[in-house]
Amino acid sequence: MNPVAILAREFRFFQDAQLLKKWTGDISPESDFLVADDFERAVDAFPNNIAFRFEGQSTTYAEFDALASRFANWALAQGLKAGDCVSLFMENRPEYVAAWAGFSKAGLVTALINHNLEGDALAHCVNIAATKLIVTGAEQDEALRAAMDRVLGTPAVWSLGGTFGGDLGGALEAFSAARPDRKHRAGLLGKDLCLYVYTSGTTGMPKAARLTQARTQGMMRSFIAPCRITPKDKVYITLPLYHGTGGLCGIGQALMTGATAVIRRKFSASAFWDDAATEGVTAIVYIGELCRYLLNSPPHPKERAHRIRTGFGNGLRPEVWQAFLDRFSIPHLCEFYGSTEGNVSFLNFDGKVGAVGRIPGWLKSQFKHIAFVKFDVENEHPVRGPDGMCIRAAVDEAGEALGQIGDDVRQRFEGYNDASATEKKLLRDVFEKGDLWFRTGDLLRMDKDGYIYFVDRIGDTFRWKGENVSTNEVGEAMSQIEGIKTANVYGVSIPGTDGKAGMAAITVEGEVDFAGLYAALDAKLPTYAVPIFIRVQPEAETTGTFKYRKVELVADGFDPEKVSEPLWILDPGERRYMPMTPGRYAMLLSGGYKF
Repeated sequence: MNPVAILAREFRFFQDAQLLKKWTGDISPESDFLVADDFERAVDAFPNNIAFRFEGQSTTYAEFDALASRFANWALAQGLKAGDCVSLFMENRPEYVAAWAGFSKAGLVTALINHNLEGDALAHCVNIAATKLIVTGAEQDEALRAAMDRVLGTPAVWSLGGTFGGDLGGALEAFSAARPDRKHRAGLLGKDLCLYVYTSGTTGMPKAARLTQARTQGMMRSFIAPCRITPKDKVYITLPLYHGTGGLCGIGQALMTGATAVIRRKFSASAFWDDAATEGVTAIVYIGELCRYLLNSPPHPKERAHRIRTGFGNGLRPEVWQAFLDRFSIPHLCEFYGSTEGNVSFLNFDGKVGAVGRIPGWLKSQFKHIAFVKFDVENEHPVRGPDGMCIRAAVDEAGEALGQIGDDVRQRFEGYNDASATEKKLLRDVFEKGDLWFRTGDLLRMDKDGYIYFVDRIGDTFRWKGENVSTNEVGEAMSQIEGIKTANVYGVSIPGTDGKAGMAAITVEGEVDFAGLYAALDAKLPTYAVPIFIRVQPEAETTGTFKYRKVELVADGFDPEKVSEPLWILDPGERRYMPMTPGRYAMLLSGGYKF
């Protein structure tokens, strides 16, 4: 890169950093300017702007505020008081946002529950939030009815349009649309609780992450600056509103600026470009797999007939990134790294393909609370030196990302409602005795220019033949093979061998040349990283936010008695994949294969 280009890059980065500071600089754990105040300030500035477009209907900011106030006044009439929790279990719709925004006016805490949950998982999420009342929708009638015998304390249920519980729509009409007196949230500060947002539950029951007022405000304002959002923008949100990316970052990006949130009940690849063109969408909110689905879809007549200029999200793999931008003619995407509950986050302001963010040299003093430390993949813990302290990772070396815990809004970690789950995320005595750091559970690396790259989840990276294997890297390589639609990679144990062998659960589109697959992968990956086993699934198993599920796949392993779907094993002598038969399985267990 020539000096002029470098200077232009640094100047743009500086501008974006200053804009971000402008939007987030007043957020403080000690401030009494809360989430509800943020909403009301936007309504007062843009009362006649369109806040929502949903299924052909428009809702102005003033109408949104009136509905939120009805929710608040109704909740107060139920005897709820500041600090009490309401569980919100409802599909995407404007009333979803109005409900929790309204509850925040009354100082209540809202638990944003995945609307796809059923049974024990649903009851668990309601119970750990100490729910006083449940607000739901028609689509959740049966799930809630079936789970209520496991819900503690028998909280009242109210439904918008459903048959299970009280008629919330009718009840709201009886209450004033005027804002409730601010005294109901008087005394609350930025460090007080606002929301519970749940982890996706890929490794067990969901955990309730505690989001304070300040944390929620930060998430809602973070992507305004890097995407340069103005009141003229229309932000398309197809992600679930119970999730932080769509429901907080995306909604906030729109509703804090006077822009319009164009929301859909759920993502649809076939309807995406029709919606974008018809609604005049200018910005999108994505998850990496959403982009992959669109890229794998047949050509659409409107896939370039749109006004989309920007977007933000995470999990966008490098092999999808540039192809997505080129095919759909989208000038800019802001990839980010972060978790709902953590204190480590990065933004890719300048759109460098593959990077999740950057810490330029002139900004390092503001990121002293973030560190990358050497990590022992086999034993799954940070490496410590002779003095017992952790060792910083070198340039371009993968290390676990840590965030020092402190009182500053960027450094706080509020934990979960489960004390043991919170403790697992803490690391003590990292660089000096007595310090306390948050463990992201992710391996990242930073290059010489300060660009940061996601490597893999800890537990997903495994060790085989004395080498570290990144499931993320293997998945990217496999997804480039003709016929392979998705690849979910994980490690499995083989009796009599050290470490874990690679296995991939794939979905296919068309024909896959299994006879030549090993050679194709060996050309793209180190030999030790080529998967030993392949499982062919009809559909990838994902969470509601498109994260691959692995726990069940690891448990099934490569046993043909457990797996009814096609299984393949790499024959090291033949250097090609062969169908897994009972005979080959028995040979594997007896040590007949020498990998």
